[in-house]
Amino acid sequence: MTDRRVRILVAKVGLDGHDRGAKIIARALRDAGFEVIYTGLHQTPEMVAAAAVQEDVDGVGLSILSGAHMTLFPEVLRLLKENNAGDVVVFGGGIIPPEDAQKLQEVGVKAVFTPGASTQEIASWVRENIKPRE
Repeated sequence: MTDRRVRILVAKVGLDGHDRGAKIIARALRDAGFEVIYTGLHQTPEMVAAAAVQEDVDGVGLSILSGAHMTLFPEVLRLLKENNAGDVVVFGGGIIPPEDAQKLQEVGVKAVFTPGASTQEIASWVRENIKPRE
C-alpha cells in the first residue's frame, strides 16, 4: 500500500475549444483531495498518453465536445497500452450519446459522464474506482 494521493490527468482532446467543463472537473477533483494535472486545450492522443506516462498518473479523465470521442478515446487507450501504462484508468465526459458511451466502455473506458453529472458524483466515482498504481 502507498500513502500517496491519487494522481489524475484531465485532458481536453481534439479540436474543440470549450474547456470550461474540464476545468470545473479538474478543480472539483483537486478540491476532493486528488492530485490533478490539467493539460489544456487541443491535446492529441499522443500528447495525452505521453503526459500520463511522464506524470505517472493513476487515471486519465478525457473531455470532449466535438463528437470525435469514438476515435480519440480508443486511441488514448491504445497508446497507454503501447507505453506500458495500460493499467491507467481512463474515464471521460462530454457530449456522448448513450449508445456511444456503452461502446466506449466495451473498449476499456471505465466510465462516461455526460452533462448533468455532478462534480460530487464524479469525485465519488474516482475515489471508489481509482487507486494509486504500484
